[in-house]
Amino acid sequence: MKKLHWYMLKSYLGPFVFTFFIALFILLLQFLWKYIDDLVGKGLEGYIIAKLMFYASSTFVPLALPLAILLSSLMTFGNLGEHYELVSMRSAGISLRKTMKPLIYVAILTSIVAFLFSNYVLPVANLKFGSLLYDVRQQKLAFNLTEGVFEQDLNNFVIRIGKKAKDNKTIYDVQIYDHSSKMGNVKVTTAKKGFMELTPDQQSVIFTLYDGYTYVDITDQNRYKETRPFESMKFSKQELTFDLSEFQLNRTNEELFKTHYTMLNIKQLNQSIDSLSIQRIERLKFYKEKFIRGYTYLGKNDTIIDSLIVQRDTIFVDSLKYPLLENFDKEAMIEIVDLAQKNARNAKDDAYNYGNEIDTRRQVITKHEVVWHQKFKLSIACLLFFFIGAPLGAIIRKGGLGLPVVISVIFFVLYHIVSMTGEKAAKADEWNVIIGVWLSTIIILPLGLFLTYKATTDAPLLDAESWKKTFDRYNIFKKRNPDDR
Repeated sequence: MKKLHWYMLKSYLGPFVFTFFIALFILLLQFLWKYIDDLVGKGLEGYIIAKLMFYASSTFVPLALPLAILLSSLMTFGNLGEHYELVSMRSAGISLRKTMKPLIYVAILTSIVAFLFSNYVLPVANLKFGSLLYDVRQQKLAFNLTEGVFEQDLNNFVIRIGKKAKDNKTIYDVQIYDHSSKMGNVKVTTAKKGFMELTPDQQSVIFTLYDGYTYVDITDQNRYKETRPFESMKFSKQELTFDLSEFQLNRTNEELFKTHYTMLNIKQLNQSIDSLSIQRIERLKFYKEKFIRGYTYLGKNDTIIDSLIVQRDTIFVDSLKYPLLENFDKEAMIEIVDLAQKNARNAKDDAYNYGNEIDTRRQVITKHEVVWHQKFKLSIACLLFFFIGAPLGAIIRKGGLGLPVVISVIFFVLYHIVSMTGEKAAKADEWNVIIGVWLSTIIILPLGLFLTYKATTDAPLLDAESWKKTFDRYNIFKKRNPDDR
C-alpha cells in the first residue's frame, strides 16, 4: 500500500506544480497587458521590473492555486482511468477512497498552507506590490529628446532640437527656453550644434552647446512691456546642466498604504473593524445631536411643511391648524412660509449628506469583513476543488491537457464569476457579507459531494449505455409503433 501511496503522490505533485506555475504565468501576462503603458518608456531598471513581477505573482496565488488543484487532480485521475490503472486497483480490492487517501492529506495540507499564505504572506505582498506599482505609475517617462518636438519634461525648461545624430548624443539646431523666472519666454538660448551626455551617477544631463546666442528680456525697468528691452550674448561654447532626479523612481513610504484592508491580517482586520464600527456609531450620534440643535422645531415636528399649502401667487393657510398665522398680513405670511421651506430644504440636504457619510463608513467596514472571510474562503476552495477534480477525472477517464483543461476552465470561470458577483454585491451592501462571499462555495459544495459519491460508488455517470437504458426504461426518445394501442 505504501508503494501505491508514493505512486499517487508522484502522479499528482508533478501536474500540480506544472499547472500552478502555468496558471500563475497566464495571470502575470494579463497583468502585463493591463499595465504595459505604465511600464514602457520610463527607463525602469531590471531589478525594479523583477520585483514588481514577483510581488504581482504573489498576489495572484489565490487565483492560481485553486485552479491548479482542480486541473492537476483531474489530470491525475483522468490519466489513471484512461490507462485502466483505476480498474486494476479496484480488481485488486483497492477502492477509490483508499486510492485518494494520500492525496486527500495533501489537499488538506495545501488548504492549511493556503490559509497561512492568505493571512500572513498575502497582506505583505499586497503592500509591496501596491506601493511599488503606485510609484511606477507616478514615474515620468525617461528623458528623451525627439526631433522637432518641444519637450517639457524638465521643470522650468522647454527644449527643442532640430536634428539628432545616430549616436543619440550630437544634436543640431538647439533651442532652450528658461521659464524659471515664471514670466514666460524671457530667456532663450539657441545653438547650431551641441552634445548631451549623462553624468556618471545618472542624476543630471550636461548640454555642451557651440556657436550660439542667449537672449534675455530685461524686466527690471519701468514700462518694459512697452519698450521690450533685451540683451544678447554670443558664445562659442557653453555648458548647461539639468537635474534629472525627478526622472528617478522615488519610493513612497509604505506606512501610507498599511491601513488598506487588503494589506491586513485577521488580527488587524478585527481591530480595524471594531474601531471603524465605534467611529461610525459615534459619528451617527454626533450627527443626530447636531441635527436636533440646528433644527430644533423640525427635529421634533416633521410634518410642519406638509401641513402648509403654499402657492406663489395666492397663499392659503389652514387657520384651524395654525391659528397664529391669522395675526399676520399676507407679506409676513409669505416670509414665514419661505423661511420654513428654506429650513426644510437645509435640513433635508444636511440629512442627505450625513446619511451618505454613514453609508460610506458602513461600506468600508463591509469591505474589511469581505477580506476577512476571503482568507478562510481560499483554503476551503482548495479543498473543494480537489473533491471536484479527483472524482470527475475518475469518471471521465481522460488525462493530458485536452478535455481536463476545458472542464477545469469551465468550472473555475463559473466559480470565479459567481464569487466576484457575490463579493461586489456584498461590498455594495446589497447582499449579506456571508452570503456574498460564500455563495460560490455553497454552490460547488453539493457538486463536490455528488461527484465524490458517484465516483466512489462506481456509478456510471457518463456511461452512454446506462443513460440509454434509463431513457428506454421510462420510454424517453423511444419510437412508438403506430399499430400499438
